[in-house]
Amino acid sequence: MSTPNTTLSADANSDFNGQNIRSSFDHKRFRNNLSRWRMPRVAITGTLVARLITAFVTEVVNVKRKTLLPATWNVPDVFRDRLGESTGRQRAMFEDQHLLLVLHAPPGPDDEQREGRFFWRKQDGSWASATAAAGQMAVDAHLAEYDEILDALDEREERAHSANDYFELMRQLNPIVRATRNLHTALQQARDMVHDDKRIINFRDQAYSLERRAELLANDTKNTLEYAIARRSEEQAAVGEKMAVAAHRLNLMAAFFFPLATLSAIFGVNLRHGLEPERFDSQWPFVSVTAAGLLAGCVLALYLTRRK
Repeated sequence: MSTPNTTLSADANSDFNGQNIRSSFDHKRFRNNLSRWRMPRVAITGTLVARLITAFVTEVVNVKRKTLLPATWNVPDVFRDRLGESTGRQRAMFEDQHLLLVLHAPPGPDDEQREGRFFWRKQDGSWASATAAAGQMAVDAHLAEYDEILDALDEREERAHSANDYFELMRQLNPIVRATRNLHTALQQARDMVHDDKRIINFRDQAYSLERRAELLANDTKNTLEYAIARRSEEQAAVGEKMAVAAHRLNLMAAFFFPLATLSAIFGVNLRHGLEPERFDSQWPFVSVTAAGLLAGCVLALYLTRRK
């Protein structure tokens, strides 16, 4: 009877030890698999975090250094640092053989803010711009736009007739005159910075022609407006003189008949006609009053028209 129990006990111990071995084996395999699964996950998570941090820092830097220049332009950092949120005045910047032109679009009479246009001359002499035209043609198109506007204003100056027409023309010319003057100044700065580029010299000369043309047109318009105002003043003065002469004549007539009216009112001249046949002698008072009034009127008129 002891033998079967012993055998059973041995089998139970054997099964228990086998379960412990399998349990220990499965646990180690699970831990190994878990470690293998966690290592790539940790690596991927770290890479994503690093990329997010880099993108965040880059975005912060771009926000702090945000300028009006296109993001694709590989210009010196000093250009972006010297530009703010608005375009500012027209000017030229030069750094490390890079030239940046900050120019203005043709302004209108009611424009409070100026639209900036940027032209970049690279180290190799090629041009880039943020406008529709590319390369050197962008600067040519920019100058041609000013030339077309001056052509239109010149035609309006020829058709203008009234002071209102010239005044409206001056409103449109004044900002163009200032813009062309500053345009010429900016291109002259570029000419002083880059000495060996003939295209910049041509740009400078075209800007000078635009400035001179705008100033001449503005001066002609201003002179014509002043002449129209002076002529209108002369016409008004002539009309005023005629009205003064007419008023003076009326005053003389009133002064001439004023004594007669006064005497007639004092003496109560209420005669029907002054020559009644039954009282022929009654005409003399009437004639006397009339003669005295006219004589007094002549004396008063001579007194008013005397030379001082």
